[in-house]
Amino acid sequence: MAMTEPTDLPFRGRFHYSRAELIADGVVHAVGIVLAIAAGSALLSLAVFHAGPGEYAAAIFYFVSLLTVLSVSLAYNLWPLTPVKWVLRRFDHAAIYLLIAATYTPFLAQLGPDAWPIIALVWGGALAGMSIKLFLPGRFDRLAIVFYLAIGWSGVVVAGPLVETLPPDTVALILAGGVVYSSGVIFFIWQGLRYQSAVWHGFVVTGAGLHCAAIFDCLIVARI
Repeated sequence: MAMTEPTDLPFRGRFHYSRAELIADGVVHAVGIVLAIAAGSALLSLAVFHAGPGEYAAAIFYFVSLLTVLSVSLAYNLWPLTPVKWVLRRFDHAAIYLLIAATYTPFLAQLGPDAWPIIALVWGGALAGMSIKLFLPGRFDRLAIVFYLAIGWSGVVVAGPLVETLPPDTVALILAGGVVYSSGVIFFIWQGLRYQSAVWHGFVVTGAGLHCAAIFDCLIVARI
């Protein structure tokens, strides 16, 4: 017999998952966290010899943001249906904006002073999105998906300078990560799919991995 959602849940969506689905989702998160710690430790250990202070700080912020997103997401998705889960939901959805902006920063920093307008645009949009998710939870959820994608692809505004400045492999990895993230949105909204949450988070971990590789290529490989 199919399990239906209670009618008194504060948000729309699917909140009941089988034990197998929860285990799969937990494993995906755990793998992502372990890989992020390993990749971040290796990259930051090597980048200290090749990156400038601003670039290094941006890389640190990226990995801190990535670990924050994965940790909050793990807590939210595995937390039982209690009021605490709805608080975690606010931070989980807001953290997506944080990761988008933090991902852009190490690459835009390569453009020098000319990058400040687009950096301000990305961070302004991210902070606006975070504010809505934190203080107006459950509002504009469908519009938020469009906003995630819009901010995520806002870098096309400076695509020319980025292509001219960044190494070709870095650009390819950035684009690949963006495509993976965007493709994963299909599963983010496909609530009825079995293992939907684990699949969506698999796309997140894969996209983050490609962007980690892009940072590694930009700050280390291309400078050796």
